[in-house]
Amino acid sequence: MKPYLDRINDEVEERGYIKDDPVQFMHAFTEKRDIEIAGFLAATMAWGRRDIVISKVDELLHRMDYAPYRFVMSYNQSLFSKFDGFKHRTLKPVDVHGLLFALQGIFREFGDFEAFWEMCYLKGEAEGRPFIAIFNEEFFARSRDLAERTRKHVSNPEKGSTCKRLYMYLRWTTRKNSPVDLGIWNFLPSSELLVPFDVHVARQARKYGLLSRRSNDWQSVNELTDTLAIMNPADPARYDYALFGIGALGYRLPVRFILNRV
Repeated sequence: MKPYLDRINDEVEERGYIKDDPVQFMHAFTEKRDIEIAGFLAATMAWGRRDIVISKVDELLHRMDYAPYRFVMSYNQSLFSKFDGFKHRTLKPVDVHGLLFALQGIFREFGDFEAFWEMCYLKGEAEGRPFIAIFNEEFFARSRDLAERTRKHVSNPEKGSTCKRLYMYLRWTTRKNSPVDLGIWNFLPSSELLVPFDVHVARQARKYGLLSRRSNDWQSVNELTDTLAIMNPADPARYDYALFGIGALGYRLPVRFILNRV
């Protein structure tokens, strides 16, 4: 199966992919802190049809004057009205408010987002816990005005979540030598990235025997990534492009690889 998946990867992971994907908002900036913030907000909102997600992220960034780092660092209660009427699925102005204060606290303390993530990574290693769970705790601990409802917009693997959007963001920021992923961070090797996992990825993975577990949960993410790592131990998450291509872009593997009807 590997040569077929690699070929699909090569065809899907190309510059033309960017214009139809929320990753485009990272490519819209040149300063690292702008890239980090725009990407995190885009990933947090990457829920539903990609065209709608792109439209809503663009709207949010326009409300932030398309200067995400400057806006975050100057944000206060008086600017809350900038988000009047904004909504994306369950994300409301009160949630944007809490997220921006968390980002502000992080940048004031660490200087950039990568340093904060690295702290979570090292703390996770020390505690024997998924560093994404540490990220969830430490991120919200730095918001000085947080509604409890806002917590649901950042996933936690210790509650069973697949953390799809966070690992998509980490794919964007971590993978090197990609025409799509920017690879601006160095704290995490690509070999440790988990595949961004949603129902569409799960469906294709089960169809072709890459995943045996029936539940869509944290354990399934790890099982699928372990399987993909057999084919590419240095960069298993790259196969996210192939699985997306098979699920959404009309690519197919030979019929002999189909092990399950889904």
